Amino acid sequence: MEFTPKLVALDIDGTLVDAFGVMPPEVRAAVRRVVHAGTTVVLSTGRSWLSTKPIADHLELPPGWHVSANGAMVVTYPELEIQHETRFDPHDVVRQVSEIAPHARIAVQDGLHWRVNQEFPPGELLGDVAVVPTEELAREDVSRVIVRDPDTTEEAFSELVGKLGLQEVSYFVGWSAWLDIAPKGVDKAFGLSMVCRELGISPEDVLAIGDGRNDIEMLEWAGRGVAMGDAPDEVKAAADVVTGNFVDLGTVEELNLWFPPMAAEGAA
Repeated sequence: MEFTPKLVALDIDGTLVDAFGVMPPEVRAAVRRVVHAGTTVVLSTGRSWLSTKPIADHLELPPGWHVSANGAMVVTYPELEIQHETRFDPHDVVRQVSEIAPHARIAVQDGLHWRVNQEFPPGELLGDVAVVPTEELAREDVSRVIVRDPDTTEEAFSELVGKLGLQEVSYFVGWSAWLDIAPKGVDKAFGLSMVCRELGISPEDVLAIGDGRNDIEMLEWAGRGVAMGDAPDEVKAAADVVTGNFVDLGTVEELNLWFPPMAAEGAA
């Protein structure tokens, strides 16, 4: 294998942590070996930055770059600096959603804050959350729109999304009836490209691991794109390699190929 990663881009949910937000100690130890080897680790996630920060802290990542909100926000941390935030006018999106699904919960991300038309389930949005009338959601440009309907089935939610006919980048977060809508052309690969330009690293030297539909562009873009074994078929099709399932420590299996335990004994 001639490939040698100079940057490791890691999705969080389903790749580093389970559905309950728990990171297996073996996963943490494997990521710590990457850090100990001096290779850049970038968290690349659909989470907001405030939901990403605890993972960076738990992994004790050194100061560096991270991609959150599916590429719409690129930060350096610590100390936190928002290096780039892509915004768009959400007016048409909010109008369509409110007409087709008047009972759906809608959130817009405004920097590190949220505006919502009704409360989201506890723990789903971190940070300052302001409940405002639906028409107030689109009062200024935002980095993304979230549509959430926890009271419907995934099938019914999929039908709803199909009716929207949105031109913006959109995809499901697979664990729930949740749709992220981002500016056109913005995804994890977009954010990681910015990071690589800043660091002088070629995409061919990037190892990326993920499990969701929002990881497809990242896996296609990276020199070695790795899908988790329990990822949807279309995610696996976009990857160069498929590793094991999350519960079988597929993330560790892949990282051990390049950063074996004996190479950094005691670094965890």
